[in-house]
Amino acid sequence: MKEIQVWEHVLKWGIAQNSELPSDPSNFSKNDFKTLKNALQHCIPFIRFLNLTSKEFSDKVIPYKKILPKELYMSLLENFLNSHPYCRPGGAKPRTGIIDSNIITNQHVELISKWVDKLNIIDEPTSLYKFNLIFRQSCDETNISKFHEICDNQRRTVTIAKVKGSNKILGGYNPVEWKSADGYSTTEDSFIFSFGGNSTENYILSRVVNGKKAIWNGRNYGPYFGSCDLAFCGIDYNFSRIKEYENRIINTQDIFSVDECEVFQITKN
Repeated sequence: MKEIQVWEHVLKWGIAQNSELPSDPSNFSKNDFKTLKNALQHCIPFIRFLNLTSKEFSDKVIPYKKILPKELYMSLLENFLNSHPYCRPGGAKPRTGIIDSNIITNQHVELISKWVDKLNIIDEPTSLYKFNLIFRQSCDETNISKFHEICDNQRRTVTIAKVKGSNKILGGYNPVEWKSADGYSTTEDSFIFSFGGNSTENYILSRVVNGKKAIWNGRNYGPYFGSCDLAFCGIDYNFSRIKEYENRIINTQDIFSVDECEVFQITKN
């Protein structure tokens, strides 16, 4: 279960213990917040708030800030503000353990980091990677030229996308530079992947098998892995087939639309 679902169920349980409480926190009185705080005081320490996205924190936690211990709330607020001060951080450095993403959580980050280090899912991580947001489709004008302006010459990037009308998450790791050269880049270390939803249990990992055609650098395309194995061309025209990578990562259709696409540059802490 995603952490935001845990939080929502805890709130629902707390309100159910006190039937006089309104369902909408905007209608809470000072005493209502105090009542809910008393009901949940032993549950709140077990909520992993840092696994929430910044939007989830804003939409689902801030309305209930009065039931959180003041020190906890101020610490969380500082962390989320530092990791997401504006749409695309020009130089801001997210704190360790926080991912500034509208798509994935820290659980995804941990698993992707293991794949970068070529570890199995049950292995202990050998490296701690920081995922620094450098491009977000919804903030950076959604056009291809903006992607190349920001991401060209950047190494060790992870692309993440949310498929429209689905809970599926797609992505890929490129250890070499993106370019606008209309040609392939060679690497044996790239991979593409998919998650069936917010959980990391249902995933498909697909490593490159033809390293000479691992990455396509097209000036008219966004992040492009293999020969159409996973290609992002905009909001409504993206595709995934199997040619240069070992596994097909999406089974519903070749062409798909996305709600959001993000690119992170990873660095070791």
